Amino acid sequence: MKKLRIGILFGGRSGEHEVSLLSAASILDAIEKDKYEVVPIGITKEGRWLTSGSAEKLLRGEFTSAKHLRAGDPEATPGAALLAKGESIVIPPVPGDSLAPFDSDIPQRRLADRAIDVDVIFPVLHGTFGEDGTIQGLLELADLAYVGSGVLGSAAGMDKDVMKRLFRDAGLAIVRHLTFLRADWQKDPKRVRKEIERKLNYPVFVKPANLGSSVGVGKARDRKELEKAMDEAAAYDRKLIVEEGVGGKDRKAREIECSVLGNDRPEASIAGEVIPCKDFYDYEAKYLTEGSELVIPAKLSKKQMQQVQEMAVKAFLAVDCAGMARVDFLMDPKTERIYVNEVNTIPGFTAISMYPKLWAASGLSYPKLIDRLIQLALERHAEKKKTKFSR
Repeated sequence: MKKLRIGILFGGRSGEHEVSLLSAASILDAIEKDKYEVVPIGITKEGRWLTSGSAEKLLRGEFTSAKHLRAGDPEATPGAALLAKGESIVIPPVPGDSLAPFDSDIPQRRLADRAIDVDVIFPVLHGTFGEDGTIQGLLELADLAYVGSGVLGSAAGMDKDVMKRLFRDAGLAIVRHLTFLRADWQKDPKRVRKEIERKLNYPVFVKPANLGSSVGVGKARDRKELEKAMDEAAAYDRKLIVEEGVGGKDRKAREIECSVLGNDRPEASIAGEVIPCKDFYDYEAKYLTEGSELVIPAKLSKKQMQQVQEMAVKAFLAVDCAGMARVDFLMDPKTERIYVNEVNTIPGFTAISMYPKLWAASGLSYPKLIDRLIQLALERHAEKKKTKFSR
């Protein structure tokens, strides 16, 4: 029996490019080589698609070649002229830069129908253009099985405004928040500031609606910090979320996280807790500064642990996630009330990231987790095949 060919898709144009490289390198190292043939597929910060040797160089931070695959560039994209005429092609093997042809024994697809010859794509494109439904839409058009949520779940899970509406409609507890357009803030910051101060209490957290890894997130304790945080978030998105801090001025919220795995009937891992080395778990605390602590399992009562797990599954289903997601919670240290904060449909995926660590603590090792996600991708793709798209 031939090995399944898995395309690990990484890099991308988002502010989380470097985080994606770490996740991809970890998966490439841990995936079961006796079961899978791995194809690295990289995307540069400029949006150039790289394969094979060039993708590996990108992963190591060594890519300098001018050769690339780029949409809309007939000279750079092999077979683009044929594709423009509607003809089916296979990208030929070009040493170091393209995907080699794959003689698959899987019956659902002919080799000539596939320019990228893989059985499953494992995207670890964190953030914009990778976690927001854009790459998922491309993979749907290509009729490729892929790990993780579909277009809707990815897009809803990326947009914190839409996500919170779905949580609210599902009956999940969420923090008090307001949503503003960047254009409104830039046109009349005084009006926006007054509305925030009338409806929410300091401290507040300001976030770009569509970004991850806490990029562009700021905490504001007063008017001056609010203006700075709004300007910073506005640099990253057209839509801004302002959330009232849980715990008030004197107490920091506890940050609880739970991993979810599955498709239509997902399961939740045990929950863990993040104790940030800074005031909150921002990008610097996550990736640049040592000292943040991951407590697994979180110090919760049995009832609280069960509540978090149930809420995680409910949040996963509310956003129409699939495959995997990490669900983040905020817990008031005084009242112990638990709020769903957000879902992350492509969470950090290094061996020491919270998502796989929570599953490891729940009895599912990192290599087995990768294997399970690939199987879930194939199951979801097979389920889609049952749907008619024409009469």
